[in-house]
Amino acid sequence: MVVAGASGTYLATGTFGPVELLLAALVLVAAYRGLGSWRWIGVAWLLHTGLDLVHHLQGVELLPWARGSALGCAICDPVIALWCFTGGRPLDRLLAGRRPVRPASAGGAS
Repeated sequence: MVVAGASGTYLATGTFGPVELLLAALVLVAAYRGLGSWRWIGVAWLLHTGLDLVHHLQGVELLPWARGSALGCAICDPVIALWCFTGGRPLDRLLAGRRPVRPASAGGAS
């Protein structure tokens, strides 16, 4: 839901005319497919990253009063996409997979 809404954030700018609608529709399709797959949500976030970068290069900010907001979004979105590509696991479980496992205590055996 969030990435689908994010795909429409730039529509009011009219930066790319009708092409903007096509790009937002592509993100929306990927987000819809993401209802059944974390991988597609990740793809949607990567597509949105592309929108952020292009708007940043054109000087059209996500938040008109905040310089660099499109670039900030373009930096954050791939991180969200990577998390989605891991299956959207909770952070503690994601990090637990990277920690070495300690052997269980012998429980008082001598």
